[in-house]
Amino acid sequence: MQFGVAMFPADFAINVVDLGRAVEERGFESLFVPEHTHIPAARETDWPQGGELPREYAHTLDPFVALAAVSSVTSRILLGTGICLVIQRDPIVLAKEVASLDLLSGGRFLFGVGAGWNREEIANHGVDPRVRWRVFGERMRAMQAIWTQDEANFSGRYVNFERIWSWPKPVQKPYPPVLMGGDFGAAIERVIEFGDEWMPHPDRGGPLAERISEFWARCESAGRDHLPVTVYGAPSDPKVIDEYASAGVTRCVFRIPSASSDIVLPALDRAAEVMRLVAA
Repeated sequence: MQFGVAMFPADFAINVVDLGRAVEERGFESLFVPEHTHIPAARETDWPQGGELPREYAHTLDPFVALAAVSSVTSRILLGTGICLVIQRDPIVLAKEVASLDLLSGGRFLFGVGAGWNREEIANHGVDPRVRWRVFGERMRAMQAIWTQDEANFSGRYVNFERIWSWPKPVQKPYPPVLMGGDFGAAIERVIEFGDEWMPHPDRGGPLAERISEFWARCESAGRDHLPVTVYGAPSDPKVIDEYASAGVTRCVFRIPSASSDIVLPALDRAAEVMRLVAA
């Protein structure tokens, strides 16, 4: 099992470059950063975890800028979006960002993707939240065309372009691994359609082992192999991590609080100790 770390790289938190160095020094395999372009001040959509939305959601850095900075001071850790909100980005521009980061990092990028939960945020980008999964599908397929074709074109309802040239192409072939977030309904179907891995939360839905078993059954029905599973937000509990391993989880990502270094670095040390205990 591999172990990663996730943190909102907020403007009030530890510098993301220092975070990247600390993650690599402690032997973690990967660093993931979330994305929110903004948070609407008049928001009606409930936060999926309940309660007040944490401050860092409106203060987070752009994930591609943040990960590019981290790539310049690290050499080993994988760098992932957790998750990139595909429907809030132009697919031609996003394809360029993904390929550029994969090139600059030497093929270390993990493309975590999803459609997002905040309906007002989605609408501010000109997308009707009711059709977000259709938009997501077209943008993913359009980017795949750009990454794999020297002269790409795409014709859809929401994305259209004819004969474009766009370099660089990703270092990883045919493109960086797609880790699809989501826990319910349409999201699961999109994992099987577009994903190379499933990246669920451990605390949304029923027991994780049962959810993984059901997911793999769906993979088989769709003619796909059992896709790897990355748990996003794993608890720092060796017993629970052992249970995840028995269920078939291949990567655990620990959430680290978006805070100053005097809070973040001890949290990293605790997560690293759990990693060592499980690996022993």
